[in-house]
Amino acid sequence: MTALLTVIHARTLTLDDAQPEAQAVLVGAGRVLAVGSADELRAVVPRAEVLDHRDLLLTPGLCDAHIHLVMYGASLGEVNLAGARSVAEVQARVAQRAATTPAGTWIRGGGFLLSELGLTGYPPATLLDDVSPHHPVLLYSRDHHMTWVNSAALRAAGITDTTPDPEGGKIVRPLGCLLEGASDLVAACLPDPSDAEWLAHARAGADDLAARGFVSAHTMAYEEIGAPRALQTLAARGELPLRIWACLPHQRLEHARDLGLAGSAGGRFQWGGVKFFADGALGSRTAWLHAPGFADGSGTGIALDPPELIVERGREAIALGLTPVTHAIGDRANTEVLDAYDQLRADADARGVRLRIEHAQHLRPQDVPRFRGLTASVQPIHLQADGPMIRSLLPHVEASSYAFRALRDAGAVLAFGSDAPVAPPDVRATFAAAVTRVDDAGERLAPGEAMTDLDVLRAYTRGPAIAAGWHDEGVIRPGARAAFTLWDKLGGNARALVF
Repeated sequence: MTALLTVIHARTLTLDDAQPEAQAVLVGAGRVLAVGSADELRAVVPRAEVLDHRDLLLTPGLCDAHIHLVMYGASLGEVNLAGARSVAEVQARVAQRAATTPAGTWIRGGGFLLSELGLTGYPPATLLDDVSPHHPVLLYSRDHHMTWVNSAALRAAGITDTTPDPEGGKIVRPLGCLLEGASDLVAACLPDPSDAEWLAHARAGADDLAARGFVSAHTMAYEEIGAPRALQTLAARGELPLRIWACLPHQRLEHARDLGLAGSAGGRFQWGGVKFFADGALGSRTAWLHAPGFADGSGTGIALDPPELIVERGREAIALGLTPVTHAIGDRANTEVLDAYDQLRADADARGVRLRIEHAQHLRPQDVPRFRGLTASVQPIHLQADGPMIRSLLPHVEASSYAFRALRDAGAVLAFGSDAPVAPPDVRATFAAAVTRVDDAGERLAPGEAMTDLDVLRAYTRGPAIAAGWHDEGVIRPGARAAFTLWDKLGGNARALVF
């Protein structure tokens, strides 16, 4: 039996208040069995295998607490527009893909920001027609709340100058950009991936995360049903390298109830949350804001799922043991969700469910204390691109944007993620953004909200575990899952170590 035991010799940050640091960890059967000095553990199990990592740092395993995992896997094979600094650069990348793609085949890509392209308005379809007249093109903005399409894609969707705006969306005129739910008009025309393609996308996303040092992830809704099915298939085959906590869109809640789906831990895949969208995003000017709204006069954004719906279906979710999970970026969106959650707190507390707000990017100072007891699922890496936009578009809430320290001090559970494919699941960039608060313009956004490296580690490990109800993760102590991250230094190079 001792041959199945392993001693990991490394400086260990346990995140266990009873024993914050150790020299070694004994693991067996996928669990932590003991924590102590290397000599003590070797004496207890002299025939155990020893992994000598004394020059490295061992911590609880990283968790990306907000990712669209299968969509991210698919994006790895699409046109990458992250970092594009002009319309011409977008055109060049699309033209390059068109040159090697059969005519009539869809070209997909994403990652651009209007502000980084030097645009103050929405670009027309004709700019994409110039480089891809024979392929329908669909490009997602970095926040995935806007799409830029060409005329071939508009024709495929039957969108003309007289097409009315759909509920919860807007067709920008002149034609070319679709906001929020209007994007679905074109997305519905895309060919459905085969089961094999879904599995390939799921495997690509999961393997990429694992290679970056992650051992688990919370995958959000906003993906086709084939995405979670693929993850479940990999889990059933024993081929999923991550532990997954998954959300379903609130539109599928009735089906979940009819199927008897309920929140329960166990295995590599579990359903845990029900997803709502209170608003859009900053970059697409669809975040829902209190007056005066955007400083450029573009309005107060778009309200999506109404608060009364969040209350009604949130109660249904809680009754199933599932967590209401609500996207809220603008300050008005966060106020409205907090108001809705005030009506759900008693039910949630009774079922042991911790209510979540995703993003919580822009807040009124008076709303910060209302996060007490909630999960604030936030993405520091977005600060880097958003900083310049916040100063120009939302200067009146700059001081309470990405308010990580204030939220923590108010009693919220911080859970860090990336929102990939919106931003890459880049561990070093996340640490840098949260610790330095330096954005892409080289300026510091609300520097008083800066965190320490240890704060970031907790929000990347223990916070997500608490949010998911995983009592056996995010900490190194006897009984915990033997899933770790090895570092050359905290916030540096990382790799996963799972037993």
